[in-house]
Amino acid sequence: MTSIIPARTAPSRVRPLPRPSGPGSAARTVPAPLAPRARLLPSLAAVYRAQLSRARVARIPLLFVATFQSVGIMVLMRGVVDGGAEARAVVAGSSVLVVAFVALNLLAQYFGQLRAGGGLDHYATLPVPPAAVVLGAAGAYASFTVPGTVFTAITGSVLFQLPMTHLWILVAVIPLSGAALAGLGAALGLLAPRPELATLLGQLGMSAALLLGVLPADRLPGPVGWARDLLPSTYGVEALARSFDADPDWGMIGFFLAICAVVGVLSLAVATWAYRRAAVR
Repeated sequence: MTSIIPARTAPSRVRPLPRPSGPGSAARTVPAPLAPRARLLPSLAAVYRAQLSRARVARIPLLFVATFQSVGIMVLMRGVVDGGAEARAVVAGSSVLVVAFVALNLLAQYFGQLRAGGGLDHYATLPVPPAAVVLGAAGAYASFTVPGTVFTAITGSVLFQLPMTHLWILVAVIPLSGAALAGLGAALGLLAPRPELATLLGQLGMSAALLLGVLPADRLPGPVGWARDLLPSTYGVEALARSFDADPDWGMIGFFLAICAVVGVLSLAVATWAYRRAAVR
């Protein structure tokens, strides 16, 4: 007769594994290695493409506004300025004003809204260096200024009958002025405690670029001229204005472009510091 009660078996003993002995046994437990840190250039390219695709639809109408504004200023100044150094200053200042409108004004508003809406928390969680975020956004916004700046410079040259032989200098003026103004705009937006204040600072910066860049330097009073020397876009305006001469002084043009490059590096460094400061709060 078979019993339905299962037979009780003796519990089997589990033999423990032998522990490693020796002086190096404690060092055998090694944590898994972390993923490699994202490099600057690939991160910069990724942020640049993302910002460029995001702002393409929203910023193109504003680029038309900036270009129309600069061309309108040149048309108004045509009735006051006949030619000479004043005409060169008006055309150069109006062309760089397109860069100031997009790279300074709009970028200050963007980072101000990004900080107020918590968007910096999203970027802080990404494995990208802070410099890649600032440089990528600044480069994307500065890229939108290229067609408007070129169109304004060509229109102003035709309007004031200036030579267009050396307009290739825009290849250097646009990125250097854009870097300086974009760094300033990003720093203003990140350091402003409220987005409304960031918008106000961006508008004031663009107004300063309008008044101090379009008007001829010899027409400005002494203290206002000192303020003009502190504006990052001034050196891009000076380099572009001197390129309209029949025999340009390339030494001075290179000097102004070098100053613009140094100011651009400093302003982007300040913007990177402001981003780190705002992201950890």
